Amino acid sequence: MKNLPLADPGIPDLRSPGRYLIFVMRAQAGTLSVAVLFGIVWMVAQALMPAIIGKAIDQGVAAKDTGRLTFWAVLLLAAGVTQAITGIARHRYSVALWLNAAYRTVQLVSAKASQLGATLPRRVATGEVVSVGANDVAHIGNSVDALGRAAGAVVSFLVVAVIMLLASTPLGLIVLIGVPVLLIAIGPLLKPLQHRNLAAREMQGELNNLASDIVGGLRVLRGIGGEEVFHRRYAAESQRVRAAGVRVARLQSVLDAFQILLPGIFVVLVVWLGARFASQGDISVGELVAFYGYAAFLVLPLRTATEFANKLIRAKVAAGRVIAVLRLQPEIDDPATPVPAPRGNTLVDHQSGFVAREGLITALVSDEPTESAAIADRLGRFIPGEVTLDGVSLADLSLDTLRRRVVVSDTASTLFSGRLREELDLSGHHGDTAVLTRAIHTASAQDALEALPDGIDARVEERGRSFSGGQRQRLVLARALVADPEVLVLVEPTSAVDAHTEARIAERLREHRAGRTTVVVTGSPLLLDRVDTVTFVSGGRVVAEGSHRELLATVPAYRWIVTRGEEDES
Repeated sequence: MKNLPLADPGIPDLRSPGRYLIFVMRAQAGTLSVAVLFGIVWMVAQALMPAIIGKAIDQGVAAKDTGRLTFWAVLLLAAGVTQAITGIARHRYSVALWLNAAYRTVQLVSAKASQLGATLPRRVATGEVVSVGANDVAHIGNSVDALGRAAGAVVSFLVVAVIMLLASTPLGLIVLIGVPVLLIAIGPLLKPLQHRNLAAREMQGELNNLASDIVGGLRVLRGIGGEEVFHRRYAAESQRVRAAGVRVARLQSVLDAFQILLPGIFVVLVVWLGARFASQGDISVGELVAFYGYAAFLVLPLRTATEFANKLIRAKVAAGRVIAVLRLQPEIDDPATPVPAPRGNTLVDHQSGFVAREGLITALVSDEPTESAAIADRLGRFIPGEVTLDGVSLADLSLDTLRRRVVVSDTASTLFSGRLREELDLSGHHGDTAVLTRAIHTASAQDALEALPDGIDARVEERGRSFSGGQRQRLVLARALVADPEVLVLVEPTSAVDAHTEARIAERLREHRAGRTTVVVTGSPLLLDRVDTVTFVSGGRVVAEGSHRELLATVPAYRWIVTRGEEDES
């Protein structure tokens, strides 16, 4: 029994899709060798059955020799039992190969996503990542799964060809030459099939990305009446994907038809020639029966070979998408020689002039939301920027140290599936429920727990979809508070909650983060009125600092932004 996930998925070869598939196969060479061995024995045992039946007819039935008939019957039984046992074993090892290849790919992509962090959504569309996880890993697994059968098909074909050559040179040559010719005849369909698979795969990724965008912005779409517009757009895109799938299926159906037609013609030819040789006395009746069995059997290795080629084509397309993700490099790397962590927690963004002083709650308001989001990203070093922590450049700190000292919780933060307790305490260091309860109280998220039968031990569905938007946002805030970093950056932490709840959060946050450095990116007057200081940024630079009321009285641009927010809330 193999334990998954793998302890070490290995270092993949990213030079080409083919090399990646070879890496996946070499990483489980032992299991692959056993699957190939069982695949060969399984199919060779089946290939020998016509020869055994032919011998039984000639030496037992025709010669009326009960002893020889019994001998060949026992041998036939042994071949059948061998085929059954090895068939079961081959299937088990093939499933193990599939799981190993799929999980190895999932682990590599997941590790890369974790390493890339904020770089990933800027470089790869969400729908593309979804397609990799939903479709591509399966195609890679399928290609490895078919290897045992493919190896058995090749060896059994050679065994049958040798047997037929020994019995009848002309028929043996027909088999030895005819089967490769049939494969070559099908070959011209494989290249167009690969191109159509690639085109369909690209369209599927675009459609998944569109679906992710629609779901993510559904609340906004409803607010502006854009649901019908995006519904029509999604319907049109889905029809394009359907048409691409039909094109693939159309060519696939031709390939499947040829897989039946050509071997059928081949069987008829071999049986007709065998019957002529038997009528002329060149071969015995038993050999004729055996030849018919060989011809019928050869349909299986032929179909297996084309099936493997088809799966390999799909796997190469999938592997190309996988390595495109694995080749990505993070925008932020660890320094070659990290400096020791500083003692203080004053955070300064020199590009904008923003300062988050140690032990205070500082609000950041900007006339351009994208600029305030960029400042938050720079403060967490998710994008390059000249930022210092207690005078030490963030670029000189190890990412591990920085991620423990500075936590950024933005509007894109989400919940994962699992127990809510574990979702809120990601580090697992807070076994005491009191810590979690306090964070939930500060985030005013008790109502989310009260709706759950098992409370804090209830299981959370994927992306927390069983919660409302406001509940999800408050639980994400509670998770950030449980982490209790020395510097916490909150981006629009209350944008999805009502005014009464927002007021409670603002009051409790001040007490919860007392003595800790906290940055709140917001335009909400309820939050701004309860922080220690407010910094106003315009044109990418700090233009004013002070209390909320001071800025209202002295900075018209600030007052316009904030009062507009009040009007929107009312």
